[in-house]
Amino acid sequence: MSTPPSPLSQPVREAIARIEAGPQGPQVGAFFDLDGTLVAGYTGTTFFGEQLRKREITPIDLLRSLVDVVDGEVLGGDPTKISQRFFASLRGQSEDAYVTAGERLFVRKIAGTIRAESRALVRAHLAAGHTVAVASAATPYQIAPIARELGIENLVCTRLAVEDGVFTGETEGPMLWGRHKASAVRAFAKQHGLGLAESYAYGNGYEDVAFLSSVGFPVALNPHRGLQAAAERLGWPILNLRDPAKGSLTAVARTAAALGGLNAAASTGMTISLLSGDRSRGLNAAAGMIGGLPLALAGVSLNVIGEERLWSHRPAVFVANHQSSLDPVVVGALLKRDFTVVAKKEARFDPRALAGSLLLNPVYIDRSNSAEARAALDPVVDRIRSGTSLMIFPEGTRSPTGALGRFKKGAFHMAIRAGVPIVPIVLRNTGELLGKHSLVLKPGTVDVAVLPPETDWTLKTLDRRITKLHKAFEDTLTDWPGLDTASAGAPGDSTSDQGQEDE
Repeated sequence: MSTPPSPLSQPVREAIARIEAGPQGPQVGAFFDLDGTLVAGYTGTTFFGEQLRKREITPIDLLRSLVDVVDGEVLGGDPTKISQRFFASLRGQSEDAYVTAGERLFVRKIAGTIRAESRALVRAHLAAGHTVAVASAATPYQIAPIARELGIENLVCTRLAVEDGVFTGETEGPMLWGRHKASAVRAFAKQHGLGLAESYAYGNGYEDVAFLSSVGFPVALNPHRGLQAAAERLGWPILNLRDPAKGSLTAVARTAAALGGLNAAASTGMTISLLSGDRSRGLNAAAGMIGGLPLALAGVSLNVIGEERLWSHRPAVFVANHQSSLDPVVVGALLKRDFTVVAKKEARFDPRALAGSLLLNPVYIDRSNSAEARAALDPVVDRIRSGTSLMIFPEGTRSPTGALGRFKKGAFHMAIRAGVPIVPIVLRNTGELLGKHSLVLKPGTVDVAVLPPETDWTLKTLDRRITKLHKAFEDTLTDWPGLDTASAGAPGDSTSDQGQEDE
């Protein structure tokens, strides 16, 4: 099976190769700075802006903060003063409420700033069995959602003092900036039995020199000028990673053109349907256009592994992970003809999907009422048996971060009742091109992996096989180039556990 070209730059691929060839196991540490390293930009700015929006910072505090910025960034004063002032402004606020706010800000604003190549470096260290930690002057409220998304369990960070569930405005110990971060990393290494001489560290600011000097394999990642000079002087590797793409005027124009192309394709299909009296003919014509016109206008291309599996077992129930509003368009471009979709009832009145809805004749379900949802799916069985495939996102809703959600059982019950296979479609990076709260589609390449079809689904083995398939999606998203043709259960082994009762 061929694999897609790596989206990683050559220097990053070389760095990952060195990790794979280097010492393995939990005695090796891998420490990542947060702001400017794992993410593009500064999470603290997002939190500060939220407090301004909610008017939890007074005008005098704002003025003092601006003075602190000038003093720390321009006049050579204490660069931690603005953070200390921010911590003080939290005095009396509920920690639980702040945790909730942090989770909300992560979903809406911060998740999209995680660098894809930083994510790949973290995955490489985790795959090597290393003890991975975020080492940062930031607080757990900024770091924890990002660390969870990346699979990082350890935080070496600034801790805020809390009494009776509210912030005191002070920190527990020093803010982990400069030498204090280096000391905290050494203490963490001692506590966890790590060998710092064979460990890795990644940072971007001059204040990270002491931190990076603590390990045997320091890396200056997207370094500021001071760290760039120090890294060149000390002979440290320098990696410049790509930031997540931002919506530009060109991207806005491309998005408008893509929407126009999508509507043109749907309108053409509707016209053909009306003139010929054959809805499927109109659908197939429109889907063929969607495969080329709107995505091409938006500058989006598809890189597909296992494309032949889209055609080897039809009709089928196609299931895909859901990250973005772009997903239905991508899947439509893949399936091309003879399919329908399942959508939430709210989408029935979405003007953006009106033409496509008239053409596809989708099945709308009320996700809040399981009995009504099952009843709405009853007529679809006959459509599947007559040759129309079904496309469904088993997570039920878009993931805000790309992390795979729990699979609902509706799609799999449909496959059992219709007697057709499940064909898994794994989508990668659609959320990076069109985020959950974004209206602008960025140009780029969507990676698609079509896993082996799974046949002979039964109620007895349903839970076990859904769990197995979910893991196949997770494994594919985690280790994209290393696809195993049997990872989702090839047709030949799909009946291996039939007749066994689920535990």
